[in-house]
Amino acid sequence: MASRQQLTEREMSGQEPEEIGEEAMGPAFVASAASVGLALYYYFMRDERQLGTFIGLWPPTILAFASYFNQRRMRKQLDTLTQPGTTLRNAFDSVMGNR
Repeated sequence: MASRQQLTEREMSGQEPEEIGEEAMGPAFVASAASVGLALYYYFMRDERQLGTFIGLWPPTILAFASYFNQRRMRKQLDTLTQPGTTLRNAFDSVMGNR
């Protein structure tokens, strides 16, 4: 979560706010792309089709784990918003990282 100072710095510098899952999907996307490249290398260049096929199954698994952790984080933010007894201002401050 971004702190109040980071949010103010973004507004001053004109940067767009980050997407919710951007930091989670970045490394997962790179790992998936590398896995596809490695699978193609083993499948066609080294002629090890079984190993290439096995490595080719990694990208959906990597992206599924990244999606799961992203959904968990969003669920946690939603739970903080809907906690009984919290005021709307406290809930928004908690989600935005101002607390």
